[in-house]
Amino acid sequence: MVAAFMASDSLFLIAGSGDYPRLVAESARQAGVGRIVMAAFDGETSGEAERLADEVFRMKVGQLGRLLQVAKKSGASKALMAGQIAPSNLFNLRPDLKALVILARLRERNAETLFGAVADALSAEGLTLLPATTYLERHMAGGGLLAGPKLKPRQIADLEFGLRIAKETSRLDIGQTVVVRNGTVLAVEAFEGTNAAIRRGGELGRGGALAVKVSKPGQDMRFDVPVVGTVTVEVAAAAGIRAIGVEAGSTLLLDRDKVTAAAAAASLSIYGL
Repeated sequence: MVAAFMASDSLFLIAGSGDYPRLVAESARQAGVGRIVMAAFDGETSGEAERLADEVFRMKVGQLGRLLQVAKKSGASKALMAGQIAPSNLFNLRPDLKALVILARLRERNAETLFGAVADALSAEGLTLLPATTYLERHMAGGGLLAGPKLKPRQIADLEFGLRIAKETSRLDIGQTVVVRNGTVLAVEAFEGTNAAIRRGGELGRGGALAVKVSKPGQDMRFDVPVVGTVTVEVAAAAGIRAIGVEAGSTLLLDRDKVTAAAAAASLSIYGL
């Protein structure tokens, strides 16, 4: 429904790092979107993603005034955020005047509040921010075994335990990934990010740990989607993680074919909870 509606419209793509923006641009083209205007950030957006856009406007993280000017100039009525901005960059902002005004209104400064404020500012310029999973339905995780070896009942029980713990830590805005083994929490993601938490938990698990990644309650899917990519699989395999549990229907496998192939090659299971 969304893809058909967007087919005759331009898309304003706010592109962060990694493969996410590339995959969105490719999938949007396949869905019939004729024109893509991209906001690309210095030190974040890949050249591969930029080459898929009809027009690219480069800017620094924090130049919200320029972002809104470009959004309005794009002629698009729909926008989409894809890809991460490095957490360190959120704390090293060189905000312009527009960003300073918005930051002054925020009681808490984290990814959710910052990007939520950007979504409101885009709306004021006449652009609707689409869910970040738009055009990517086939890459969303389903339930059960998605890749790798069949799991033992004890391992599935551990993943379900990790799901409960991760839901609680994410509710508290601590982190959305945990590493567990035999009913024990080995690591909880915080500011260091998913991969660092997986490495730490894997070291403690000594080859038998499992990782679980979830969405947080009430997660705004316009700009904050749980993602598992090939890098996550490679990091987990190197850390001795035996399986990654993901929340079915809320986690993006980026991109699905490459992720499942990488997991199979590493004998690492991916399981939808």
